[in-house]
Amino acid sequence: MKCTQFYPVIMTDDVTGTARFYVEKFRFTPQFESDWYVHLQSAEDPSVNIAVLQGNHETIPEPVRGRTTGLIINFEVDDVDAEYERAGDNGLPILLPLKDEPFGQRHFITQDPNGILIDIIKPIPPSAEYKEQFATEALPV
Repeated sequence: MKCTQFYPVIMTDDVTGTARFYVEKFRFTPQFESDWYVHLQSAEDPSVNIAVLQGNHETIPEPVRGRTTGLIINFEVDDVDAEYERAGDNGLPILLPLKDEPFGQRHFITQDPNGILIDIIKPIPPSAEYKEQFATEALPV
């Protein structure tokens, strides 16, 4: 399969509110809007997209309609400290305060109105213990 684009689609009961959250809090802009689906694109990088879908829409197979569990959306950024400050200024809930992880991340975790976790990450050099687990080309510097 040759993938031409990849993006998460959030199933929710509140398409408008969820889309507004990502527009207001994470600087996305609508590229398509209907009452049951909104496609959003990062205002800063057009290759970063996310979509919001009415969870009980007929296009969702009946056995899984409306069910989403265990989802974390990761956003890698250049300045996680500035994003952490901005998240606090915007009143986002901070579930995990900003911290450095030995596995090579400086990050914090917030969540959207649906309870989906959002992990804001800046890759950093890992500890010696974790360095060996990276492919050479994937090692954060």
